Amino acid sequence: MKELILVIAKALVDHPEDVRVNEREDDRGTVYELSVHADDIGKVIGKQGRIAKAIRAVVTSAAIKSQKRVIVDIIS
Repeated sequence: MKELILVIAKALVDHPEDVRVNEREDDRGTVYELSVHADDIGKVIGKQGRIAKAIRAVVTSAAIKSQKRVIVDIIS
């Protein structure tokens, strides 16, 4: 799952070397924290959050196989 988020995020940003994904377990499930360069935060979120919603939808769909709850948080 972590690799999937990295591939998607690196394709969107101008500074792919600054893309980081941290994985942690929470009471809500597995939380992936996506961190990008400050200049790229708008590219990852998109207009009205459309790209962020799409990333979350793809990751959630991929997580259905493993029957886990997955959350993607975008931080700068």
